[in-house]
This record gives sequence, C-alpha cells and structure tokens, in this order.
Amino acid sequence: MFDPVSPLPAIASLFFAGFTAHILACKFGPPSEEGRFVAIDGLRGYLAFFVFLHHSCIWYFFLKTGRWEVPPSNLYTNFGQGSVAFFFMITGFLFFTKILNDRVKGTDWIKLYVSRALRLVPLYFFTMMLLFLMVAVLSHGSLNESPSQLILNTVKWLSFTIFQTSNLDLNGVKNTFVIVAGVAWSLPYEWFFYLSLPLLALVVGNIPPMKFLALGILGIVGFAKIYSIPWHLLSFAGGIFAALIVRFEWFRKFSSKRAFSFFLMSSLGLAFTFFPSSYAPIPFLLISLSFALIAGGNTMFGVLSSRVSLTLGEMAYSIYLLQGPMLFVLFNFLIGWRRAELLPASVHWLLVILMTPVLVSICFLTFHFIERPAMQSAETVTNRIRSALRRSGTRDQTMLSNEKNNRHSL
Repeated sequence: MFDPVSPLPAIASLFFAGFTAHILACKFGPPSEEGRFVAIDGLRGYLAFFVFLHHSCIWYFFLKTGRWEVPPSNLYTNFGQGSVAFFFMITGFLFFTKILNDRVKGTDWIKLYVSRALRLVPLYFFTMMLLFLMVAVLSHGSLNESPSQLILNTVKWLSFTIFQTSNLDLNGVKNTFVIVAGVAWSLPYEWFFYLSLPLLALVVGNIPPMKFLALGILGIVGFAKIYSIPWHLLSFAGGIFAALIVRFEWFRKFSSKRAFSFFLMSSLGLAFTFFPSSYAPIPFLLISLSFALIAGGNTMFGVLSSRVSLTLGEMAYSIYLLQGPMLFVLFNFLIGWRRAELLPASVHWLLVILMTPVLVSICFLTFHFIERPAMQSAETVTNRIRSALRRSGTRDQTMLSNEKNNRHSL
C-alpha cells in the first residue's frame, strides 16, 4: 500500500514545477536580477510550493476524516510551518534592511505603504472573487443567512480576516476557509508588521513623521492584542537579526562559501524531517541560521540563483494564494467529494502531481497580469496621492487664512 506521507510525490511534484518554470523562463525570459537579493528571491517560490505540498497532504486526510489539521508527517507538517516562518523572516529582513538604509535620507512612508497595498491587495481580492464564486455555487445561488451577516462576513474576508481568524463561514457554507486552504491567517501578521515599521525606524534613528508613528503604535497594539503567537513574532525577529548581521562583510564572505551550502542543506533537512513542528526552539534556531546564511548570499550550490528558482520565486505570492482554490476545485468539483474520499493515496498524489504544471502556469499568468501591473503602478499612484494631499493642505491653509481675515474684518 502506498504511504500517503511518502516524500516521493513531493519530489515528483517539485520536478514538474521546476520543469514548467524552466519552459516558461526559456520562452518568456527569466526575471531580472538587478537590485535584488537573488538567493532570497529564489527561495520564495520553493517556500510557496512547499505550502502547496503541505495542503495537498492535509487534503488526503481531510477527505477521509473531515478534520483540517497538520498531517501525521514531520516533513509535510514543516513544509507548511517552516515555510511560513521563512516568509515572515523574509519580510522582517527586507523591510528592516530598508529602514536601515534610509536612515540618512529618510523613508518615503507614503510610497512604502502604497507599494505594500498594491503588492498584496489586487491578487488577494482576485482570490476572494474566486472564493465568493465558489460559495455561490455551493449555496446554489440561494441566501442562507441574513443579508447583514453576509455583508459583514464578506467585509471580514476582504479585510484579510484581520477582525476574525477562525469560523468565518460565508453564506452557511461550512468550513469556508478550506476553499483557500486557510492561508489568509498569515496576511494580518504581514500588515501589522508593516504598520509597526515606523516604530522600528525610530529605534534605529530613522525618524518618521508623527502620523506614521501613530500607525506604528497601531501595529504594535494589533500584534499584542490580536495576533500574539510568539513563534510567528520571533520569525520577524529572525529576519531583523539577519538584516543586522549581513551588514558585516565578514559574514557575507562566510555565508557565500560553498562549504556552508552543505551546512545549510543539512540544517534544513534536520529541521524539516527530524522535528514534529517548526514551532520549537531547536528547529526554529536551525531555520533562523539557515535564513541568515541565505540572506548573506548562500545560494545552495547555485540552486537558489538559477533561472528556474527565480521564475518560481517571482510567482510565489500567486502560488501561496491560489493553490488552495485549485485544490478545492480539483477535489470538490472535478473529482467530486464522495469519489475523492475513496481515492487511494497513490491516485491522490498522482492528481496533485498532474495539477502542478497547471498551478505554475496559472500563477505565471496571474503574476504577469495582476501582480506586476499593480506593482509597476506604485510610483504613479504614490505621486497622485501626494499631489492630492498637497492640494488638500493648500485648501486647508486657504480656509484658515480666510477665517483669520474674516475675524479681523469683524
């Protein structure tokens, strides 16, 4: 009998993902490496794909038991937990590096927040449209809860589930979160970290305006009151630590040595296979050290800097958000729930492997037609917002001046 937690399907699926990315890179060209942390960019795609494998394994047991929980496998559990820890470290690293680099000239906070909104919101809203469509199909177009409740829950989903992280069913569809594999939970952490950046900037001497310090306080309060799971917060701290240590030339030279690629691969292999969870001191330390080496320039014998890795990395956000809806469509609509729950493990994984090129191809399209155009508009949108704020400020000054003149005339 085929073992449902065998690593072989993961290897096969990863091969098909890499082969598809290779074809796409050959036909359309690989991403530019200019001005990028190449090893980190190459890492992103694998992390998102590991989350896909994590949820693919969860789906096998979910179909059998009806319980959405971590699979009985160290590897497949840490494909999810370890990868999200890496994602948080990447965020901590990139944005703490930015505020460190901006200490002299100051950070353009308007542009930073505009670029973050344009980076996260368009594809997330596209994913939400898919979720709403599937909820409508599952509901057979009927209204199964009060209009006010439906509107409220819709707003909660559209607001990145910041105000409710569990049991957010929509229109009476039980376990609505399964449609997107529950990935929305991690995005509020990203938003609260972005909001807390002005306070972090203040600590390192990059003094932000008072209105952005208020956002910083809001971010810290959000972390403390709503999202306070220590391991996730420590992941951001791991990225901040990496941002500090890679500023030393000796560490960058140390990290880029080929000998440390063996150490890096061994550390990751140990963290992902030997421990039942990434949320423990030793695996977390191994992951943090591994990330610091990658941030310092270690490319794991050139794997992370290859055109395949960079192509996958470019579409990482799409893979992260869209793998859930695609798995749901596969098992609920194409195969059918009753037949899917009877599938042996070998057939389940064969379907996942065959779906892999489709997932990568669709995510390539969503990156190029949704994500990239939104990111490229950041400068234009920022300038428009800045102009609107100046006009508003001018009108306020004019009104204030007129009021003073009127009082003097009286």
